[in-house]
Amino acid sequence: MAVILHGVKQGKWDDHHVTTREHRMVPLLATLASVTGGWVILALGGAPRQMLAMSISFFVSLLATLAITFGLKWKVSLHSAVASGGMVVLAVTFGPWLWLTGGLVALIGWSRVALKDHTTGQVVGGVLVGALVGGLLFWLLSR
Repeated sequence: MAVILHGVKQGKWDDHHVTTREHRMVPLLATLASVTGGWVILALGGAPRQMLAMSISFFVSLLATLAITFGLKWKVSLHSAVASGGMVVLAVTFGPWLWLTGGLVALIGWSRVALKDHTTGQVVGGVLVGALVGGLLFWLLSR
């Protein structure tokens, strides 16, 4: 967020939403660097397997959203991806009752469309990337 606010202050981006896809590269690279740094700290610090699995799965999920956003030139919803990935992580870790957090994922998706930041398809794409890439990878790595 600090990178984004600094860019807005310098006039690189219109607002903190960074709605123009082409402007997202620097904030997303900063996010990748942050996630990578966190993963290294967790690994070197002897973090539990599930913490490492979550960090790696969210990192790969972020790479997938970057590939879609810049490779396919389609602005997939990162908010929806993170929410759905988090829902799967919670359900896998703490039990099936946590699938009920899907209602929160739906609300986040609705808000992205209502704010006109994404189309319904971009939100659904984000939900699928988060759940299938992030959630499934977490499940595989944490076993």
